[in-house]
Amino acid sequence: METSGIPVPLSVLDLAPVASGSSPADALARSIELAQVAERLGYRRFWVAEHHNMVGVASSSPPVLLAHIASRTTAIRVGSGGVMLPNHASLTIAEQFGMLEALHPGRVDLGLGRAPGTDFPTIRALRRHLPTAASDEFPRQIGELLGFFGAGFPPDHPYATITAVPARGYQPALWILGSSDYGAKLAGMLGLPFAFAHHFAPENLHVALERYREHFRPSASLDAPYAMVTVAALIAPSDEEADWLAGPTRLNVLRIRTNRRDVLASPEEAAAYRYSPEEELAVRQWTASHFVGSPSTVRHELGRLVKETEADEIMVSTSAHGFSDRCRSLELLAGAPPSAAERHPSGRATTD
Repeated sequence: METSGIPVPLSVLDLAPVASGSSPADALARSIELAQVAERLGYRRFWVAEHHNMVGVASSSPPVLLAHIASRTTAIRVGSGGVMLPNHASLTIAEQFGMLEALHPGRVDLGLGRAPGTDFPTIRALRRHLPTAASDEFPRQIGELLGFFGAGFPPDHPYATITAVPARGYQPALWILGSSDYGAKLAGMLGLPFAFAHHFAPENLHVALERYREHFRPSASLDAPYAMVTVAALIAPSDEEADWLAGPTRLNVLRIRTNRRDVLASPEEAAAYRYSPEEELAVRQWTASHFVGSPSTVRHELGRLVKETEADEIMVSTSAHGFSDRCRSLELLAGAPPSAAERHPSGRATTD
């Protein structure tokens, strides 16, 4: 799907946000509904993110949520954005996502990140041991995933006798996620598509994409670099309304950065909060990279981002207290008709 001013496919990242006055069950139900809206509008893929110990985020188990989303949609690609691989055994992830791929062939993306997605006490609760360096574990775990999905292991490998069922022969599309040049280099060297987290690390965007393309080696998965940029975006009929609806997100950013996590406030609750001068300055800096405004404003800014970065795809993460506002944001962004051809992560053109 392409829209006016955005000459690349669009996709959606969802965190199943828990808004004030609602429950985690409500948030998960809305996530499924949002995926259906995204499919109807022609978005290419719908990803959910792994987070823990955050009362305002219900997407703690991507494979469970994705199973429900995939069963309630028919064509849109579904995936993790991402699974924080160091939190899990590679065999577990291979089995879970191999099962998703077996149930929904050709529709599953496995986006892999190396950050924990949580705080230190929760890391200890998630893992039986803490590796000395997560960056050292991450490439090894990806190699294990590839082995379980079908590449196999050398005869002397401790996992050589393990057959991951139903992972063997049911490999989803693998992606590397990152917010720095580490993941970018790794994705390039492995010949995998790369998704950059512009929504929380915009300062690293250009260097990371440059490193990804510099280090890219063609693989069986991909014959040319394919870079997706994930952005925070909220669209409303006017710039003023969009700014009002973005108030809860600004307050949420402050709460997360100052370890005061809570559910997502309403626009009225956010407007009632009295920022100190220091807080106001910090929030402006933290959210300066967000795309907030009318359809023409956001399309223009996203089009400029694509031109500057040569991104192959844009993924939008939309946070708003009201579910109808989230749906409308996707509808307004997708307002123009799609073009005749879009580029697949395979490097080939497609019209689907």
